[in-house]
Amino acid sequence: MAAAPVPVHPRFVRPLKRNSKTPAALRAQPERPTRRTGDDSARGRLTVSTATTENDRDRGPSLAAMRRRRDKKMGRNQQDAPKLSREVVIPEVITVAELANRMAERSVTVIKMLMQQGQMATINDVVDADTAELIAQELGHTVRRVSDADVEEGLYDIPADDKAEDLTDRAPVVTIMGHVDHGKTSLLDAIREANVVSGEAGGITQHIGAYQVEKDGAKITFLDTPGHEAFTAMRARGAQATDIAVLVVAADDGVMPQTIESIKHAKAAGVPIIVAINKMDKPEANPTRVRTELLQHEVFVESMGGEVLDVEVSAKTHNGLDKLLETIQLQAEVLELKVARDGRAEGLVIEAKLDKGRGAVATVLVQRGTLKIGDILVAGTEFARVRALINDKGEQVKEAGPSVPVEVLGFNGVPSAGDRFSVVENDARAREVTEYRQRAIREKTAGGGATSLEQMMNQLKVAGISKFPLVIKGDVQGSVEAIVSSLNKLSTDEVSAQILMAGVGGITESDVTLAAASNAIVIGFNVRANKQASDLATRDGIEIRYYNIIYDLVDDVKNAMSGLLKPERRETFIGYATIKEVFQITKVGKVAGCQVTEGIVERGAGVRLLRDNVVIHEGKLKTLKRFKDEVKEVQVGQECGMAFENYEDIRAGDQIECFRVETVQRTL
Repeated sequence: MAAAPVPVHPRFVRPLKRNSKTPAALRAQPERPTRRTGDDSARGRLTVSTATTENDRDRGPSLAAMRRRRDKKMGRNQQDAPKLSREVVIPEVITVAELANRMAERSVTVIKMLMQQGQMATINDVVDADTAELIAQELGHTVRRVSDADVEEGLYDIPADDKAEDLTDRAPVVTIMGHVDHGKTSLLDAIREANVVSGEAGGITQHIGAYQVEKDGAKITFLDTPGHEAFTAMRARGAQATDIAVLVVAADDGVMPQTIESIKHAKAAGVPIIVAINKMDKPEANPTRVRTELLQHEVFVESMGGEVLDVEVSAKTHNGLDKLLETIQLQAEVLELKVARDGRAEGLVIEAKLDKGRGAVATVLVQRGTLKIGDILVAGTEFARVRALINDKGEQVKEAGPSVPVEVLGFNGVPSAGDRFSVVENDARAREVTEYRQRAIREKTAGGGATSLEQMMNQLKVAGISKFPLVIKGDVQGSVEAIVSSLNKLSTDEVSAQILMAGVGGITESDVTLAAASNAIVIGFNVRANKQASDLATRDGIEIRYYNIIYDLVDDVKNAMSGLLKPERRETFIGYATIKEVFQITKVGKVAGCQVTEGIVERGAGVRLLRDNVVIHEGKLKTLKRFKDEVKEVQVGQECGMAFENYEDIRAGDQIECFRVETVQRTL
C-alpha cells in the first residue's frame, strides 16, 4: 500500500513554467483546480497578495507571550499563588534539597539565604538544625524540631497508662540457677515429666528454650537458658525477663562458687529468690548446713528467721516438687503479676538462631499484649513479619498471650538474646527503627569503647554517683581476698568501690555480660579472658584490665576513685591593709588610700572589708596603684591606692584582708 503524500505548504510551492522540462505524463494530466471554502483557501495558489499577507496560521507567538512563558518557567512574577505557611519537621541534620522540599521552596532560594549568612552550600550539602530552623522561620514557616531518637517514641506502651479493668493475671516467669552438678537439669526434667502429658514431652525444650507447666489450673513459665545469661543479658539491655529465681543447692555439697555467683546475679537483678535444697534422697544430705552457709551470703531463709522461702526437694524421687510449685505460685501471688492482655504485643527475645531451611528463628517471651500471625515486630536491629508461631509443645498456634513463650518464624536477620521486641503498624516504621538502631551501634563502635576506666570516671563525675562498680577475677582465692580487702579500705563516705563479683579463674563471657549490665570494669589479676569473653568485651566496649602486681591494681583504682572526689577549696591568707583616707575620683569612684600593715596585697586576689572586725563585703580588687602606676603587689609598710569591684561603701579606719583561694584535688 503506497504511503500518503506529505502535504506541502503553498508558500513553498514554485509555479511550473511552460518551458520547464517536466515529464510528459505530468504535462498530459494537469491538476484541475477545485473550489475551496473557509480556512482551506489558504492552501490555494501562491500569489503576490497571499505571499505578502500574513494569516493567523503562519503567525508565531508574540514577544510578550514568549516573555510571559519564560518568566513562568523561571518562577518570576508569580503573584497569583498565595504564600502558604507550612509546619516543617527538621531533624538534627538535613540536606539543602530536603529542606527546600519540605518547605515547598526552590533550592536556589535556600542556597541564596545560606550565602547571605556566609555559608557556601550545594543542594546535596547538609546543614544543622539551628541553621535550617532560622531559614524556615525567615521564609514564614513554623518549625518542629525532632531528633533521630524520636523514631523510637511510642514504640513501647507505658504500663502506668494501663486501666485497671484491662489488666489480667499472668503466669510467673521462673529461672533456675545454681552450681554445676547440683541437679538443675534433673529438677527441670522432673518438673516437666510431672506436669506435662507424656506424649507431649521429650525433645521440646531443647529447641524452644522455655516452656510452661500447669499446677492446679495455674501456669508457670520456666526459662531453660543458662541462669546467669538469662539475668545479665536481659538486664544489660534494660529489660527484665525473670520474676522469680529458684536457687538450686545440693544438700550434700553445700554452697559452691557458682552458687555464690548466682546469688549475686539474682540480687543485682533485684528479683526474689526461692532456695531449692536438692538431692534430699542422699544419706549424707544436710539441709541445715546449706541454710547456715547461705547466711554468709546474706540469703536468710525462713527457718533462720529470714524472708527467703526454701523447699527441700529430690529430683530423683520427685519428693517436694509439688511443694516447690506451690511456693512459686505463692511468691507470684505476693508479686501481683498483672498485665494488659489486649493490644499490641511486647516482650523479649530469649534466644535466636539461624535454622537451615527455616531461616532466622527466635524464641520470644510475650510480656504484654497478644502476638498474632501476620504482625510486624521489631527486635533490636532486626524486624520480622510473623509467618508462623510454634509453642513449647511443637504445635503451630495463631496467637500468644502474656508470659507465653513461642518460636517466631519470619525474621530478616538473627536478633540478639535479650532484645526487646514490639509490634509496629507497618514495614516502613519497622525499617525506620531498625536503620536508626544500626546507625547508632555503628557510631558507638566507631567512637570507641562504651566503658573504660577514664570514661567511667568522667561519667560518674557528671552523674554525681559515688559508686565505682568492679568485677574482679584472680588466680587464687588469697589474692582475690587481698584485693577486695585493699579496695574496701579505700572507700569513704563520698566514694566507694562496689565489687559486683570477685571470683577465682579466667574471665568468662558471664563476667563480661555482668560488667556490661552494670557499667563496670573487669579486672584480671594473673588471669586472662578467653577468646569468647574477649570478643564480647570488644563488641560491647567493656574494658578488661590485666595486672600482676597488686599495688599497681590498687593504685589505678585509687587514682580513678580520687577523680570522683570534689576538689577542696583552700584559702591562704596574704596580708592586711588599713584605710587611711578615702578619695573621690571622677570616672573611677571611691578609692581607698591604704597602708599595708601585714604581709602583701596582690591585684586580682580576694579581699574582705572589715569594720570593727566584722566582714562587711567580700570581693575582688578592681585596681591597685602605687602613686600613679598600676602595680601587681604592694609589700608591708608601703602605701597604695585600692578600689573594689562593684562596691564603694568604704570608710577611713576600715581594714582590708587580702587572701588567695586555691583549688586542691583531693586524694584517698
